[in-house]
Formats: sequence, structure tokens, C-alpha cells
Amino acid sequence: MKEFAGNKKENSDHQKDLDVNEDKTLVDVEKEYKTIHLGGLYENWFLDYASYVILERAVPDVSDGLKPVQRRILHSMKDLDDGRYNKVANIIGHTMQYHPHGDASIGDALVQLGQKNLLIDTQGNWGNILTGDGSAAPRYIEARLSKFAKEVVFNKKTTHWKSSYDGRKKEPINLPIKFCLLLTQGVEGIAVGLASKILPHNFNEIIDASIAYLQEKEFALYPDFLTGGLVDVSKYNNGLRGGRIRLRARIEKSDKKTLVIKEVPFGTTTSSLIDSILVANDKGKIKIRKIDDNTAANVEIIIHLAPNVSPDQTIDALYAFTQCETSISPNSCVIENQKPVFLPVEEILKKSVDNTLGLLKKELEIKLSELREQWHFSSLEKIFIEKRIYRRIEESESWEEAIAAIEKGLLPYRKVLLREITEDDIIRLTEIKIRRISKYNSFKAHDLIRKLEDQIKEVQYELDNLIDYAINYFSNLKSMFGEEYPRKTEIRNFDNIQASMVAVASQKLYINREEGFAGTGLKKDEFICDCSDIDDVIVFRKDGSYVISKVSNKFFVGKDVIYIDVFKKKDDRTVYNVIYRDGRAGAAFAKRFKLSSVKRDTEYTVSQGNEGSKLLYFSANPNGEAEIVRISLRPRPHMRKTHIEYDFFDLLIKNKSSKGNRLTKFTIRKVVKKEDGVSTLGAVKIYYDDTVRRINSEERGQFLGDFKGHDRILCLMKDGSFELVGFDLSIHFSEDMIDIQKYNPDQIFNLVYFDGNISKFYLKRFKIPSDVPSNKRTSFITEHKDSFVYSYSVSDAIELVVQFDDYVNQKEYPPITIDVNDFIAVKSYSARGKRISNYAIKKMFFENMVMEDESLNEEDV
Repeated sequence: MKEFAGNKKENSDHQKDLDVNEDKTLVDVEKEYKTIHLGGLYENWFLDYASYVILERAVPDVSDGLKPVQRRILHSMKDLDDGRYNKVANIIGHTMQYHPHGDASIGDALVQLGQKNLLIDTQGNWGNILTGDGSAAPRYIEARLSKFAKEVVFNKKTTHWKSSYDGRKKEPINLPIKFCLLLTQGVEGIAVGLASKILPHNFNEIIDASIAYLQEKEFALYPDFLTGGLVDVSKYNNGLRGGRIRLRARIEKSDKKTLVIKEVPFGTTTSSLIDSILVANDKGKIKIRKIDDNTAANVEIIIHLAPNVSPDQTIDALYAFTQCETSISPNSCVIENQKPVFLPVEEILKKSVDNTLGLLKKELEIKLSELREQWHFSSLEKIFIEKRIYRRIEESESWEEAIAAIEKGLLPYRKVLLREITEDDIIRLTEIKIRRISKYNSFKAHDLIRKLEDQIKEVQYELDNLIDYAINYFSNLKSMFGEEYPRKTEIRNFDNIQASMVAVASQKLYINREEGFAGTGLKKDEFICDCSDIDDVIVFRKDGSYVISKVSNKFFVGKDVIYIDVFKKKDDRTVYNVIYRDGRAGAAFAKRFKLSSVKRDTEYTVSQGNEGSKLLYFSANPNGEAEIVRISLRPRPHMRKTHIEYDFFDLLIKNKSSKGNRLTKFTIRKVVKKEDGVSTLGAVKIYYDDTVRRINSEERGQFLGDFKGHDRILCLMKDGSFELVGFDLSIHFSEDMIDIQKYNPDQIFNLVYFDGNISKFYLKRFKIPSDVPSNKRTSFITEHKDSFVYSYSVSDAIELVVQFDDYVNQKEYPPITIDVNDFIAVKSYSARGKRISNYAIKKMFFENMVMEDESLNEEDV
């Protein structure tokens, strides 16, 4: 670059040389002066620029976890710190002494630091990360360093310095931060050719992991966000490239017609989330009536559903089609030894702890050196005064003689000191005032020296046991600041939501059988069913062919359509019962099959594919029903029966390409359904997965039982209510649920609850009748704000053990055991029950009764 640009003097000399050497050829000139190609210059310049952006602007340093602008802001705030708030405009102006990129970049970085609520104590309107509102102007808001920042960030004695960009000031190369700030705050930066995206983690979990590393134990770290919400970290990949986390808003059902969003995913705001919901509603993916945004200090977005819309299906649709679910791909790129490197978050923590360990050691060594120096001079001063060496100054005629006399007087005491006596020590002794010498107290001096010796031993012990000292340091940080930073984002495993299963059927499907077209735009033709614009449609024709196509405004399905409906992917319950004729004059076959894996827009056939084949009977059964049909045969001479009955129950379910079973060799004239059948499919095994609060049939979590038909699930809630629901896999179960089980109308519940009306404990026994409506919360305790469920059991032979306070009416009262069956009979779930005791109860618990078997006697044993 310098060779290319040069300067005026060089250019002038160059021109003179050309004038003098006009007789030289161009080849001679090229040999004498180096030729620089423009492309090479651009390449070098771009590399210099990219390196500068990476090292000096966008990517944090692994040692202190800060970008240069953040480091300069904190250094400036330390310069200005007097315990009071400073105007942000003043902080920005002061930081411009160190940061050469203008006030806008400083102001933005300062607001981002303040919103992370860790290093900066803010005052005024600093914006809202929940709503996306910006902060007030710098002249209106104020800031100062937090107590945590003062505790862990600064120490001039361990800081290395460099000159600022203009050489007028000194700024830290790195701040001596004794904490993993990088993982706690997180960072995002885009450089030239690479980017960094490190997610924030929980304060207390960082400390616990630091202690675990020092103790040589295993640890794991997962992101935590100020916005709360839910996170799936199963593919976090330790924060490295290729990893991904999924984030979800926290959505609760207020009632059947209302959903409430109480926390939003990191990286979104209430405004952007509401916009995405409105867009999804406009596109027909979900159906809502209106949205109210009541967000203030906490998020509260109220979604009012349209009539006849399932709240559970809407929750899934919100996750599938809106910003209620987002994903983030981390990329932990940091600067180490002036080079960008990619490190997993666990390695970043280890390096931070190692750095903290080095800083703590350095601080202890400095403190030990200072204590030794203080002990050295205190001892020297004691000798100087008590041995009256200061009198030798009077006998000296010059300064040099006085120094020499004092040195000679101290010579016999060199062995009791920690180091050699220097000329600076002697000069410092001569500066002691006569008044201090006259009031010198040997006892106080001795006590001071002993205290210093104790402190030296203590610091030396801490140095010798540096690991334990570092563990205590981290533990003290947690005790001082940990309560302010609880985990806000709940870690869960998310189930995958199939968009086509949760999309609202906002479109209507029509068919024109004469022309062979179907679609949502044929509104003057025959209505088939409701659908969504992302559904697939399955079509069966009379010739036995069938095809699956995507819903659109108008698409060709062919003529002679006998069945058309929305096709559900991965549906293992729907069974198709068919009877077809093979070819123009072939035999008739019956078959039952499922369609689980088919390709879109590919022609399939029910028959064997021979020309002239025809469907004689067709039915689609959503739960595998097997009906009975009546088959009319074309009469022939000597034919005894012209009608036969066929039960599909006797036919096995096979794959879609199977031939089927031969029905008859005679020609079939007509087939009609005679009788509806029952399901031939077994009961569905249902499990409850507490991590996602959903039921499934994939053997994940707690087994609830075998479900079929109208079986229901019973949910017991913390507030003393229950709810009966179906076994639809899309149901979201409430977070205040305390138990879930298959509903049994004969099940007896033994319940202890606290009645808030009279502040006493009650015992009741009840059954839940089958006529209780589904999907409705019903209370089984008194409706008082202080009433709550204490304990319950579903065992038949059971006792309740009641322990009282140590003293009742100034007398010790022993525990009692209540036979629940004798204490109270089984009554309605709405009955109050029977009071357990009037005395103050300390503890209660159910235990099974030991039943004696009367059929056994001693001889049998």
C-alpha cells in the first residue's frame, strides 16, 4: 500500500529520474522500479480490513468476553465512577477518547449492556426487550456500574495497558474479569467472512459449572434468556456451528375460548409475534377473533379464539405457523491470541475459569508482596526507633554520612528482615517525623507486626490452596448475587408438530364431477369438506385408480370419482375396504388396506391393473371398522343363490399392493352395506410424556392404559379441580396438573384437603361419575382462595396417619391413625367431607393397611 501511494517527495524524485534518464527504455525503467499490480493491492487491503473488523469490532475476546467497544465503555464508566449516576451522553462522550467509531456505536452498545441487567445499573427509560421499544435519548437516561461489575471486572494492579488510538490515553488490553462474562451475557457480531453468536446462559449455572470444573467434575451448560419461554436444547451441540435450539412462547389456556401468551421466545418481541399471528390468521392457518396486548412489566398477550375452534389445536398451530416457535443456530467464535477460533461453550468456560484462577493467584501474590513490604518497613521502623539508630543522624556532617551511619546501625539486624535493606528504605526512615518518634508505642508496633504476620500466613495458605480459594470465591459470588438471576427459560423436549395436522380448515373443497376438477375455487359446484390450504386430498375413481394431490384453487382429479377427502399423513387408523372386479370379465376380489406411505401426484391402483377393472364397493373407515355387505349376483341357469353376505371382519388388513381374497367366480350385479361393523383395530396404548406435557402412542413416558372408543383421561389439578378429556394426541395438559390417569368411574379417591373457609383439614372419599361432561374443570374442594389439596390416594385398604404439633394445649399429643374406610363413607365429589381434627396438625400421610389373611394359621406357616 505504501509502495503504491508513496508520497509527494518520492513522486517528485521519480519524475526527476525519468527526466534525466530520458534515453532509458521502458524495459530498463520496469527493471529499476518494482511493478505493483492493482489486484494484489486490493487483496491486501481487504485482508487488512477484514482482520481489523474481526479483531477490533465484531468478535469478543475469550479472556474477558468483551468486544472492544464494550471494554472501552466499562473502562470509561470506571473513570467516571463516584457512586452516583452519570448521564449516558456524558459516558458516550468520555468513551470517545478511546473508541474511534463515533457516538452512535457507543450508545447502542451501552444500551445493550444495560438491558442485560448485569454490569450496569440503569435509571430512566432504557427500552423494553419484551416489546422492542427503544430507549430514550442519551441525555435523558443515566447509568453507573453495578455492584457485581465493581466486584469482578476491575483491578488496576492486574490490568495490562496500551495507548489509545490517538496516543493521548491509556486503555486496557483486556479487563481482568474474574467470571465467565461471555457465556452469561452472550454476544452477537457479524464480521467480514465470519460471525459470532454465543447465547446467554444462567448466572448460577455458570458458577456451578465453574466450581464443578475446579473440582474435576463433569458439567453441562444450556442457554437461558431474559425473555423466558421454553427451550429445546437436544441439538445444542455445545454452542458450535451446526447446532440448533428451538424456542417457544409460554402459552396457557385461560378457558375454552381464550389463550394467554405469558413469555416470548428470545429474539422476538410482542409486536413482531402479534404481527406473525395476524398474518397466519389472514392466511387461514389459524382462526382467532381478536388479540389484546396487555404487556407491561410482564408479557400478556390475550388471544380470543373464533367459535368452535379447539384451543389445543390452536396452540399447536401457533407453534407451527407463527413466531411462537423460533430456532437459533449458535456459532461460538471468539478471539484467542489475536486469532478467531471456534470453541464449544464448555471449553470457553474452562478457559475463563483458568483465567480467573490466574488473576486470583496474581492478586494474592501482589497482596502477599505488599504485606511483606509493610512488615519489612514496620520491622525496620521498630528497630530504627527502639535501638535509637536515628541519633546517628546528629553525629553526621553530611547527608551521605547520615545514610552510611544508619546503614551501619541497621547492619546487625539484617538477618531478622525478609530482604536486604536498600537505600530507599533508609531514606524513608529519615522522613519519619520527630513527633512520631517521640510518641512511638512499641506494644502497638508489635501488635501490628503480629497482625501482618498472620495476614501473610493466611495469604500464603490461600496461595498454597488456590483451587479451594477459587471455589470459595465463586461460592461467595453466588451467595451475593445469585438470587437476582434465577433461571427464566424452562428446558423441555419439544414434540414435532405436523403443520397439516394443526392447520385450521379455513377453506372449502368442491368438485365438478362432470369436468373432473376439484379445488377451493369451484364454489358453484358440489361441496365436499372443509380443508386448509396445505392439506393433501385423496381421490378414488371407479376404475380402481387413486391419487393424492395438494389442495389448490383448481386441480384435475379425473372423471368417475367415487370418493374424495382430505388425506391425513401417517394415519395408521384409517382402513379402506374394497371389492373390485379384475379386468372386464374377471373374478371379484375383496381387500382391506391402509395408506401410510404414498407419493404425491403418483397414480396408484386398488386392482391388479388389468384393463377394464372396476370398483364394485368402497368404504373408508377412520377407526378400522369392518362392515357386513350384501352382494347381489347376476342370475345364471342352475344358480342356487343370487345373494350372499360378506363380513369384512374375516379379512386381514394388508398393504396397498396386495391382491386380496377372491370372492366369487360369478358376476356381481350390486354390492350394498347391510350392517355397520365394529373396529377391528386393537386399543391404542397411550403414554404421558411429562417433559412435553403431551400424550403419545410411541411409548414415551408414563403408561396410562389401553384406550379405545369413548375412553377418557382424568386430570387432577393443584387447585382442587379435575377434568375429563379424550385421548386426542394434540391435547396440551396444564402445568398445574398433579396427576393424570385413565378414567375409571368405579375408582374411589381418598382426599385430604384444607378448607380455607374455616382453616381446617378435611377428609373425603368420592367417585367421579361418568355423566361429568368432558373438557370442563370441576372443583372437588371448597371454592376459597386459601383451599388446597394436601394429599390423596386411590388405594382401597388405607389408613391416614396424623401428627400434631409437639404440644397441644400445653400437653404432648401423640399421633393418631385413622382407618379411612371406617372414618367416612364414599359420597359425592361435591360433598365437603369430614373434619379430621380440631387440633393444630403438623403432618399427615396415607399408608396401606396390613391385611391379615384369616385362611392361614400357625400350622400353615
